[in-house]
Amino acid sequence: METPSREGGSPLARLYEWSRPYHGLYLLSVLLAVVGVAGSVLPYVAAGNMVVAVLQGRRELGLYVGWCAFAAASYGCYVLFHYASTSVSHLATFRTISAVRRLVATKLARVPMGYVLDTPSGTLKNILVEKADGIETVLAHAVPEMTSNLLVPVVVVAYLFSLDWRLALVSLATLPVGALALGQMMRDYESWYGRTVRTGNEMSSAAVEYVNGIQVIKAFGRSASSYEKFSTAARNHARSYIDWMAHCQVWSDLALAIMPATLVGVLPVGCMLVSAGQLAPETLVLAATLSLGIFPPLYAALSFFDSLAQVGTIVGQISGVLDEREQRRADDGAVLPALEDVPGIELSGVRFSYGDVEVLHGVDLSVMPGSVCALVGPSGSGKSTLARLMAGYWDPDAGTVSLGGRNLTSLSARQLADEVAYVSQECYLFNDSIMENIRMGRPDATDAEVMEAARLCGCHEFIMALDHGYQTVVGDAGGHLSGGERQRVAIVRAMLHDSPVIILDEATAYTDPESEAQVEAAVSRLIRGRTLVVIAHRLSTITTADRIVVVDGGLVRASGTHEELMEECALYRRMYLTHRGARDEAQEGE
Repeated sequence: METPSREGGSPLARLYEWSRPYHGLYLLSVLLAVVGVAGSVLPYVAAGNMVVAVLQGRRELGLYVGWCAFAAASYGCYVLFHYASTSVSHLATFRTISAVRRLVATKLARVPMGYVLDTPSGTLKNILVEKADGIETVLAHAVPEMTSNLLVPVVVVAYLFSLDWRLALVSLATLPVGALALGQMMRDYESWYGRTVRTGNEMSSAAVEYVNGIQVIKAFGRSASSYEKFSTAARNHARSYIDWMAHCQVWSDLALAIMPATLVGVLPVGCMLVSAGQLAPETLVLAATLSLGIFPPLYAALSFFDSLAQVGTIVGQISGVLDEREQRRADDGAVLPALEDVPGIELSGVRFSYGDVEVLHGVDLSVMPGSVCALVGPSGSGKSTLARLMAGYWDPDAGTVSLGGRNLTSLSARQLADEVAYVSQECYLFNDSIMENIRMGRPDATDAEVMEAARLCGCHEFIMALDHGYQTVVGDAGGHLSGGERQRVAIVRAMLHDSPVIILDEATAYTDPESEAQVEAAVSRLIRGRTLVVIAHRLSTITTADRIVVVDGGLVRASGTHEELMEECALYRRMYLTHRGARDEAQEGE
């Protein structure tokens, strides 16, 4: 589905927009459903006519056989057309749900990284999976079945009016009373359902956190029942449904007891009219039988009211993602001027905030083409934020970030991805083989090219030492590998991507000194002719950088070579000497 999401509009309008490519299928399913529901009501007509024939003393066997055949054929028609309608509506609905999921997934790639990081992963998973599935009932069932089930009672009542308007009116007498009970049941529905959604999201997020933290939980002897956050979230979610059902139960039972009781009005009034000679007994029998056919399709239609009431919240959550502000980027299909072979990076007056807290305060920074620039500073100084802004993961609140002299906003997402490779401290690997995880850097790379990239990065030996070599499946988020191994695989992936700009955000933080030395040597060979920005927690690894930039408190405090900063920058000198002292103590301890 190519049509983009539109901001605003009612939930049903959003559903209408998302399902636009399949409106023809939905119309067909409604028509099939109307025929099917009509088939389910016609047996009441057959039964009424047979009872009338009995009262008239008619003994023709063919008459009764004919009506029985008519009833059986009508029911067969219901089964056949109901199946056809459901099949067609589900075909359209599952295509719509698939398209909505693709819209959300595509949107997440276009919004600032901060939105994804700030939103609990359980919430996003819930929207992509459960909430997307939540529109299935409305589209696949409510559209064809509710439409047809509301139409058929109207036809039945119209026929009753043609028989006797008085009986038709009394047959409807129980419906307003039942509707009042339903109204009480639906009172504050949005609040009740919103509570279940909120507690459900909290439970999903707590469950994801619990699974991800299971190693810590086991290490400290914590069981699921004693893990307070998850236990509380599970109890709150259960309680939200229990309280809601307790509120609904009495009114629901009352409505279901009153609304089907059409004979309570039809029989007394009908008998009075027959006694007064104002109504034929046969008409009473036929009207009474037909009145029993009003509620079943109406009840089937009412069963979808719950789904319709929920759809506002469901669509609202999906729309909340689709309506998020996207990063400013050129269209991927636009013809854009090529950048220079090895672009530099320029930050001018860059300000950036997390929520209401500004963390960068007007940063000016230049990274020369083909140079190695290291960013150093205390924890929380803004180094990683600068790296992510350079990679285009966020847009600055003020100022500009340029690549090769062009503002990142003038580049397409595809062009930016081709130009910049970013490797973070928390490297994510997919639950696939090492070969395929590396190949993510360049999907058309051959196995030989993947293995050659690993050799150049000094990773071939450790990969081949694994049980299945390059075909070793790394597990969820790379959990079967150590942190250092994950980072080394991610670096190979970035190198295979072959971008002219490489950003390493503490990408060797988890590697041991020997592995780090191998990676550093490999990186130094592979970055020749490229622009490299590196954040390293071990300052000894960046002393040979062309330029070292000292960041503190969201500002650039100093820049220069290692030797220049050791003389001129007290903060850098203190950090370096502290790091060297810690390293020497560690070596002595060994």
